[in-house]
Amino acid sequence: MRILWAMAVLVVAAATAGGLQAADRPNILFLLADDQCFSTLRAAGNDEIQTPNLDRLIARGTSFRRAYNSGGWHGAICVASRTMLNTGLQLWRARDAEKGLRKDWMQQGRLWPQLMTQAGYQTFLTGKWHVSVDAAKVFETVRHVRGGMPEQTEAGYNRPISREDREWLPWDEARGGFWEGGRHWSEVVADDAVDYLKLAAADERPFFIYAAFNAPHDPRQSPKQFVDMYPAERVRVPASFVPRYPHEIGVYEIRDEKLAPLPRTEWSVQVNRQEYYAIITHMDQQIGRILEALQASGEADRTWIVFTADHGLACGNHGLMGKQNLHDHSVRVPFVVSGPGVAAGVQRDEFVYLQDVMPTVLELAGVSVPEHVQFRSLLPLLRGGAAGVWRDCVTGSYMQSQRMITVGSDKLILYPGIGVSLLYDLAADPEELRDLSGEAGAVGVKRRLFERLLQEQRVMGDALDLRVKFPELTGI
Repeated sequence: MRILWAMAVLVVAAATAGGLQAADRPNILFLLADDQCFSTLRAAGNDEIQTPNLDRLIARGTSFRRAYNSGGWHGAICVASRTMLNTGLQLWRARDAEKGLRKDWMQQGRLWPQLMTQAGYQTFLTGKWHVSVDAAKVFETVRHVRGGMPEQTEAGYNRPISREDREWLPWDEARGGFWEGGRHWSEVVADDAVDYLKLAAADERPFFIYAAFNAPHDPRQSPKQFVDMYPAERVRVPASFVPRYPHEIGVYEIRDEKLAPLPRTEWSVQVNRQEYYAIITHMDQQIGRILEALQASGEADRTWIVFTADHGLACGNHGLMGKQNLHDHSVRVPFVVSGPGVAAGVQRDEFVYLQDVMPTVLELAGVSVPEHVQFRSLLPLLRGGAAGVWRDCVTGSYMQSQRMITVGSDKLILYPGIGVSLLYDLAADPEELRDLSGEAGAVGVKRRLFERLLQEQRVMGDALDLRVKFPELTGI
């Protein structure tokens, strides 16, 4: 290990010889949530939830209201999202690269944290990693590296079956999960980050902190005081609530969908959302602790802060509980950046992918973004500039069973296995309540979106032949 880091130091010297010096590089604090829908911030318009620390971050930074994850190649969407994040590759090319991450990527120093080390940064991870390489071999320092999720128990599924069902309680530390180890995992992430900020002060190099919460992934556990903030009977049921998703796309075989009873009931959705909001507010408190420690360190004025999530979550929308679908609640995420020179209090509507943070941070670090990176630096937008020629669309995929594209406010979802296509106007219908497929002119809009999706498939290495599945959309 010492030999590897010695080699890294030599690379740093070469990389910085003609470029930015350490004093010119900002610190980076990257905060990553798990399973957090874009709409679960008060500053994003949700008056049910309390997120005071993230709201303050939004007030002093630039947030992107149309930030997306482009899907997953299996049910653990987080694996795809985080592999894309750390390689810079889009979905299907990231899947192809995953098998060679240890040999072809880690050993060659091509992963995001390794590039930061080579740029002269001290690099630190705490929390969820879920990438198929050893975190300790790509970060200088790691603490409490977590897997995909805390351990769930049988009692945590298919609940609540009635208003009297109180077998599983979020604050019951005997259930393990986030309580495993004697301290809530979100609190441990904050503990580690706060402690590392003190250690980082002794090093002349700028820092790159990757603080990855498992929250608000299930089991959605938090102290009782946070759950009590959201009485279940007062939690609003989503406008898209239905007892069962109307299209048979196989999602109900997935683990996430077994968390609540089928058919869904309004009460089960209210309880699940109560616990979702509670664990988010608890995480927000921990983020506040990190931000306070950063301020106390004297480094706040030269630190860029990014907060986002690996993907969203249905949590009762459209009769779904998980993230293995392509409705906006499951693919759209919060995304906010603050730092020196970042336009404050600005909300932007350009299409971005959460993985755009990788080339953005590399550019800040003075690193030439590798040619293989398929995401884009957001620095022009963050400094208040016009978008210029930017993305005209975002796309999404789930395995071989779902595809999506949004261009402007027009959104097309495809289910190849059953030959179903859905069309939404997100400007008029942001909750995706009304499929416009039967409206006059819908076929023309679908064909336009379909053709654009085929173009994006080629860019992303998506080999699924949609033309065979949807001949009516080819225009032939």
